[in-house]
Amino acid sequence: MPYAITIDPIDGKPGKPGQVYYPLNLKTVPTPTPQGSEVLVKLTAVALNHRDLFLRQHLYPGVTFDVPLLADGVGTVISAGPGVKDPQQWLRKRVILNPGTGWLDAEEGPESPTGYSIMGGTKMNNKGTLQEYLTIDESELEEAPAHLTDVEAAGLPLTGLTAWRALVTKAGAKNSRKGAAILITGIGGGVALMALRFAVARGVHVVVTSSSEEKLKLAMELGAKAGVNYKEAGWEKKALSLLPPGKKNYDAIIDGAGGDSIEKGVKLLKAGGVLSVYGMTVSPSMPFITPAFLKNIDVRGSTMGSRKEFKDMVDFVKAEKIKPIISRVVQGIDNIKAIDGLFDDMKQGSQFGKLVIEIAGSGESKL
Repeated sequence: MPYAITIDPIDGKPGKPGQVYYPLNLKTVPTPTPQGSEVLVKLTAVALNHRDLFLRQHLYPGVTFDVPLLADGVGTVISAGPGVKDPQQWLRKRVILNPGTGWLDAEEGPESPTGYSIMGGTKMNNKGTLQEYLTIDESELEEAPAHLTDVEAAGLPLTGLTAWRALVTKAGAKNSRKGAAILITGIGGGVALMALRFAVARGVHVVVTSSSEEKLKLAMELGAKAGVNYKEAGWEKKALSLLPPGKKNYDAIIDGAGGDSIEKGVKLLKAGGVLSVYGMTVSPSMPFITPAFLKNIDVRGSTMGSRKEFKDMVDFVKAEKIKPIISRVVQGIDNIKAIDGLFDDMKQGSQFGKLVIEIAGSGESKL
């Protein structure tokens, strides 16, 4: 029977949030049968996101031990349910999966009364991509961009969608096109790198931050105009000196850190500039200070994105031939030790790009 990977409780009990690290559980499961308008996808590559690490640490809502982990995946459609409108549209096609449900096209947020439901490891969605076969509704599929390998395609869905919404929808079209200047914090993670890829392709002047000189160098090789180490005293002044001629401040900041981002943003952003926040890895709170409203700074929370934004993002990737950055790849869904090693990379923050598992095969490789 096919394999799937979930997490296991320790001694049969849930652990305390932040104090537990659930082990991975490789198990066999029946091959699912597509119902209604579902198709059956044979997955070929899947990718990790920070939420998967948070699930193992019991730091994410709705943790369950019954649903396979991961929300990112690419594979081939091998059968279709009786309600699929045109099976030939999908059969034998290589597809990527929309990583969540409950959000069709509303710009403000999910339409579903129960909210947005991301695949992988929670009670809110019974699908997860860390398995060999997955059924999913045909409406949640996009044909995989032809210029991407399976490994690259697996790294696109969740981070691509999150970055697209944070950059294009939330920062705004005028702040994410030629002539604009943006700052992307914490370069090296999947979302930040996809935001960099999208912004560069749209002609934006991009400056990035990191505490790693190596990551700054790599980001500049990908099209960032400059980078600044946020561990340096007064790094904000240096960041302002890296603006293009005629610019005194940034139009937008794409931020996944939180913490003092508003305080820093007041110094860096133009009047009415946008701080687009998609994560809070530094702190779960962000003090809103008086200078922020005096300068009309617009702080916009951003998370994931709609089905429409997913399609828009994939179409842009196809048109511009954009490739996700892959940090490391391991092969074989039964290669638990190597998969655990990817989680270690994420815990240590050592990755630059996506961490990917090729479902078939054995051993380990780097890209």
